[in-house]
Amino acid sequence: MAVPFRRTSKTKKRMRRTHLKKTIPGLTICPNCGAALKPHRVCTKCGYYKNKEAVQVKKEEK
Repeated sequence: MAVPFRRTSKTKKRMRRTHLKKTIPGLTICPNCGAALKPHRVCTKCGYYKNKEAVQVKKEEK
């Protein structure tokens, strides 16, 4: 069985793994309430999509 001649350095190992990083999904701002949300989704805070009410959201009372 083949054995590596030299140990892989930390730098080489980390350079190999540079493409394995997590990325943040693109977010848009709701024009009605200003909440951050994924594009092409109904806002969970106000229920609007493309400046029209898509769903009715219950108001939370504290």
